[in-house]
Amino acid sequence: MPVFVREVALRHYRSISRCRVPLSSLTVLVGPNGSGKSSFLDALHFVTDALNTTLENALRDRGGIDSVRGRSGGRPTDFGIQLSLNLREGGSATYGFLVRAEKNRAFSVKHEECRVEGAPLRGPEPAHFVVERGRVLSIRPAVRTAVEPDRLFLTAVSASPEFRPVYDGLSRMGFYNLNPDRIRDLQNPDPGKRLARDGHNIASVLRELKRTTPAAKDTVSEYLRKIVPGVESVEPKTLGPKETLEFRQSHGDSRPWKFLAGEMSDGTLRALGVLVAVFHAEADAAQSVPLVGIEEPEVAIHPGAAEVLAEALLGASETVQILLTTHSPDFLDHKAFGPEHLRSVDLLEGSTIITSIDEAARSALRDRLYSAGELLRMGQIETNPEAFRTVARERDLFEAGPDG
Repeated sequence: MPVFVREVALRHYRSISRCRVPLSSLTVLVGPNGSGKSSFLDALHFVTDALNTTLENALRDRGGIDSVRGRSGGRPTDFGIQLSLNLREGGSATYGFLVRAEKNRAFSVKHEECRVEGAPLRGPEPAHFVVERGRVLSIRPAVRTAVEPDRLFLTAVSASPEFRPVYDGLSRMGFYNLNPDRIRDLQNPDPGKRLARDGHNIASVLRELKRTTPAAKDTVSEYLRKIVPGVESVEPKTLGPKETLEFRQSHGDSRPWKFLAGEMSDGTLRALGVLVAVFHAEADAAQSVPLVGIEEPEVAIHPGAAEVLAEALLGASETVQILLTTHSPDFLDHKAFGPEHLRSVDLLEGSTIITSIDEAARSALRDRLYSAGELLRMGQIETNPEAFRTVARERDLFEAGPDG
């Protein structure tokens, strides 16, 4: 199973005081609105943004350092992210950093480190670097490069073959909060290599998918037919200098009716966006999108079609890692959802807690007594207090500074 990010550890990121969360090939964060599901997803998105641009840009897009660092626990002055990875080229890696808040909304990287083991190393020794407060304390193999105050050091060493797989994987993760209005708008053509976060270039992506991997495009149409009865297919369509989508819908005649994206419902457009996001990532081996994160994929979709969407995502997770948020029992009614897929999210005294589900719910799922959706309807998907206490006792790179 394609697990790129094995585990995520966070400290003082938005509402999350501390967590250590193992991920599977498909992981669903389950919890009520406002519990912190989006904060967890955004922490991974933050890593991708910071590597593709700068730390300053990633923080600015989120309202600045004061909006990102923890909201509880006496306003801590730093936040940290640590990831355990399986590399597509073989081998494994750990990577993480601590960012400290300074006066006047400034920031600094207090600690950053990376360790790579196994392939693609050129020798038996692990590759690693440790950076503290703007100074390289240790690095192997030696790389001559400066520490930039507004950038993560991993960006500076990304040309090194030892660290390049870590940089490529983390910088290519895709995160989506699809907006039907942007999908509905006339779109400017682009190369269609990556779907935009809100889906505003989906016509170009669908055109590229049809050109390079027609089987994946057919899979998108097949699942869309199951989710939206009557829809036979969807095609990119050029309108002068712009692009849009053309849906073909059967009505019992030999010639299907044709509708442009502007005439389609929010649910249809969101379902299409979700399908394109995961199956485009699955098909695009050259870009190697290792993880796709989607917030509430079931929104605006008819409850009866939610299980079909779940089936599509479970199938796509055989070749690309998927991370979702939801509070929909209908989506979780698919019988294939097991305890390995679910992480419970709750808010306790203003702080987000994320753990595996408790043992009673795990046992009910293993024994096929209830579906995950039925457990959620009964209020039986709960956080595991013992798992949370274990995380609180563990040590990690976050202990490197005086705030640990």
